Amino acid sequence: MIRQLFNWRTGIALIAVAIVTGTVFYSNFLAKKIAAEERKKVNVWVQSLKTRATATEPSALDLTNIITSENTDIPIIETDEYDHPLGQGLNLDTLKIKSDTNYLKKKVIEFKNQHEPIQVEVNKEPLILNKYYYGNSALLKQVRYYPLVQLFIVALFIFIILYSITVRNKSTQNQVWAGMAKETAHQLGTPLSSLQGWVEMLKEKGPDTTIATEMEKDVDRLKLISDRFGKIGSAPKLEEKDVAEQIKNMVTYIKRRSTDKVNFTVDTGNNEVIPAKISGPLFDWVIENLLKNALDAMEGKGSINIKIKNEPTTIIIDIADTGKGISKKNINKVFKPGFTTKKRGWGLGLSLSKRIIEQYHKGHLIVKHSEVGKGTTFRINLKK
Repeated sequence: MIRQLFNWRTGIALIAVAIVTGTVFYSNFLAKKIAAEERKKVNVWVQSLKTRATATEPSALDLTNIITSENTDIPIIETDEYDHPLGQGLNLDTLKIKSDTNYLKKKVIEFKNQHEPIQVEVNKEPLILNKYYYGNSALLKQVRYYPLVQLFIVALFIFIILYSITVRNKSTQNQVWAGMAKETAHQLGTPLSSLQGWVEMLKEKGPDTTIATEMEKDVDRLKLISDRFGKIGSAPKLEEKDVAEQIKNMVTYIKRRSTDKVNFTVDTGNNEVIPAKISGPLFDWVIENLLKNALDAMEGKGSINIKIKNEPTTIIIDIADTGKGISKKNINKVFKPGFTTKKRGWGLGLSLSKRIIEQYHKGHLIVKHSEVGKGTTFRINLKK
């Protein structure tokens, strides 16, 4: 789960970086293009002013008037050669010009940092050059600020996704912990009840070797349960075991607790011994969960067939039952903590089994096949 969350976060972060990086480069490209176009416009505007000052033909005056009137968004300030503002400027805040005597001077300094001024010769002898300083239009500002806006949106998007994932994972963890607590109580309940019964019999009948033997079995069962839960959450020690023998022992254990109407078969493919590195207590727990799940699905009658294939690099274990099967809409949910179709149960057995096989044994546990009304086959793949 932690690895999946890490992959999610990494993937989202990489996508966000790619989006923002692409946007920054493209925005800079557009900004440079717009800035070049605006400089051309300002230059044409300045030249039209110069032409209008010397033009005598009405047509030339009309043309320069049209050109100068078309600039409605680029702010411009005319200054002398010493950067002293001349006039009121163009496309500036008239209210601030009236209220602040230094407003135009401040704007000249601001525009000087943004663009080189366009110089116009107004007198040859002596040489006098007036300057036209201009600032960024509203469009150019929007293009340059756009990456920051998008960065904020992407960051907000990532935050919402990560928050949703965190909430979901916390909900899943809460289901797991609640299920673990209930499963522990359920697992411990049977041998404890049995021990209480034996204690009462000892009180009534006195010492009895038969009772002592049965009590020892229940104590061993309690030790096994304690050992299983103790290994959850820590890396178990894997030892070479005979998988076929482990499975046969669990079948014998489950068979004693089922009805005579349930038929069990174990097919090892003529392999007497099938060795694999496993954690005995945890692997037994997986097989027990799958067998109990099969018994519940068959409701007391049917067949459970286990087939073990000893492949060159893999051990394949198929556990098939003739129970009620799993609907297609539920197949992807059976391994999720808390999911169950049984009236009694905590929906944790299959989830724990998958975790034990995949995280602790580096194998796979899947639903190989299931058909409603005909049965289900679970498959375990163990690497040699």
